[in-house]
Amino acid sequence: MVDITLQNFKEEVLQASQTTPVLLDFWATWCGPCQSLGPVLEKVEADYQGRFILAKVDVDSQQQVASMFGVRSVPTVVLMVDGQPVDGFTGALPEQQVRAFLDQHLPSAEEVEAEHDTQEAEEALLEGDTETALQKLEHAVNTDPDNEAARFDYVKVLLQMGRTDDAKVAFAPVIAKTVAVRRLDSLQRWMQAIDASEGVADTQAWDAAIAANKRDFAARFARAQWLMAQQRWTDAMDELLEILMRDKNWNEDAARKTYIAVLDVIEPPKVAVAEGQIPPEDPTVATYRRRLSSVVLS
Repeated sequence: MVDITLQNFKEEVLQASQTTPVLLDFWATWCGPCQSLGPVLEKVEADYQGRFILAKVDVDSQQQVASMFGVRSVPTVVLMVDGQPVDGFTGALPEQQVRAFLDQHLPSAEEVEAEHDTQEAEEALLEGDTETALQKLEHAVNTDPDNEAARFDYVKVLLQMGRTDDAKVAFAPVIAKTVAVRRLDSLQRWMQAIDASEGVADTQAWDAAIAANKRDFAARFARAQWLMAQQRWTDAMDELLEILMRDKNWNEDAARKTYIAVLDVIEPPKVAVAEGQIPPEDPTVATYRRRLSSVVLS
């Protein structure tokens, strides 16, 4: 719980609600219903274990904050998400109704736990601690199976470690979503590349075919898939660019879609930065995005 003033309003409400919903409780010392509602909100905040932040505003000492929300009576409660009011109520609701109100808008405890695990996993990946990241991601996926970001990272790490069969098992529950979710489609294209390259030791046969005919796109694509399976990402994109420079729409955009899949796969987790700043883009990803745009738009 935090007491809100005009001075800390931006940090404790606007900024804080970008990551965790903030429940504003406008109250007054002379207000009987406020004295009933306050303990209920505090109890629910404790029970919800970080799913929201309770922020109390004394309307007598913080009239400017109250006027910003057009508060006409107390208690008034406003839920803030992403810096914006999304819902609210007036009067001293009983605990059951307060919980019902919050449950309409807040992520579940499982979703919060999975999101926390995913964030810790991304930090571990940035530090090079793959084993810890894998454990966190596995727990996140088991806790919240609908967390696509956690599943993407989990399957990606398994593939990076060469655990293809485990990756396919982890990917199976979302395989139907690949049509609508690009990053999941990207993982599927990586797994397809691994399957297509199984048992192939090198690219000599494709190299010979390309030397004989630079427009042998099937050979170029097969070579690019082999390079993907070896996690030679820039070499794979270079080969796909050779196709795109000659035929942008070859094989129903297979080269372009596979190129984008590589970009999705190699993009590292975003580094945390101060509010208002843009996280730096990975130089390799930035370079190859520009190359794709240059070819596609030419």
